[in-house]
Amino acid sequence: MARKPPRQPRSRSNAQPPARAGASKNARPTKKREESPLTTDKEIAPDTFRVAPKGEKNVTGRWPVMLETTGWADYELLDMGDGEKLERYGPHVIRRPEAQAMGARRLAATHWEQADATFTGDIEEEGPGRWRFKRELPETWQMRVGAARFNGRFMSFRHVGVFPEQIAHWEWTEARIREASRREASRPPKVLNLFGYTGLASLLAAHAGAEVTHVDASKKAIGWARENQALSGMDDLPIRWICDDAMKFIAREARRGNTYDGIVLDPPKYGRGPKGEVWDLFRDLPAMLDLVRSVMAKEASFVILSIYAIRASFLSNHELMMDVMHDLPGTVESGELVIRETGIGERALSTSLFSRWSAE
Repeated sequence: MARKPPRQPRSRSNAQPPARAGASKNARPTKKREESPLTTDKEIAPDTFRVAPKGEKNVTGRWPVMLETTGWADYELLDMGDGEKLERYGPHVIRRPEAQAMGARRLAATHWEQADATFTGDIEEEGPGRWRFKRELPETWQMRVGAARFNGRFMSFRHVGVFPEQIAHWEWTEARIREASRREASRPPKVLNLFGYTGLASLLAAHAGAEVTHVDASKKAIGWARENQALSGMDDLPIRWICDDAMKFIAREARRGNTYDGIVLDPPKYGRGPKGEVWDLFRDLPAMLDLVRSVMAKEASFVILSIYAIRASFLSNHELMMDVMHDLPGTVESGELVIRETGIGERALSTSLFSRWSAE
């Protein structure tokens, strides 16, 4: 059956976007939920429910879903507590503020005091600060995740070039790209990565067989991503690196009729485009998702949305994604990305929220 035409995107300039055309109370999930058993150790006790009928195809929703990683060879969460976390990135042990780490520390104080690098400054996720080093460290160091190699760097906003909890999405995306390639061998799946940062999602998607368009507003981030491509030996893979405002880019793609089989977006709370364009997550995300819907191919496989604005609710994101995808087959699942400690304690640390749609 033909897909319903997408609704007109809402203006990002309006702080209170108008209601979507055709929206109704019937589009909201019913209160009755079906019980669902535990699935895997990565997905904790999801509930499943179905939205009220709106056309012949309706997306299924599942929440809460906890996507968990215990790390890999180049990453570990060693300890957390008292508003900080202690991690290992490759050879370096790093100490940073973490508002979600509200419990007590499990490791002795000497472990924390011996950290190679400590970030001091604003406790907000994107707040500025500075690094204090226990010993002289190189400006960059190499790490690996899956088939991708990448450089770590100590950035002024506490980051080092990778968000390790995203491995749950990277592996999920790779599996869907390979499945899409098997179904349609005549062409590679097309993937759009918005707010692409240092390019790990793009590199792993391309390595899995996708043709990737990577968009970020920062020239430095694009340069870093291309550097990671060279380190990974993936220069021959089909990746377009585009420095542009994400909203402007996807609006142009919609006008041109370009479509994608998979879309990944990881927007910040606030940001600026290369020409001073202003992004505000709570104001602009609904219009962005309308545009995402308009550039989805007829046989699209997935959409992934990650949000690091923890004061938001994964349920709010879920309802928004359910609204945008209401008439499609498949499933929207929403919840949190979680990192599990190694060693003593093995507690879980929530790092971000997500919603993702899959046609399967």
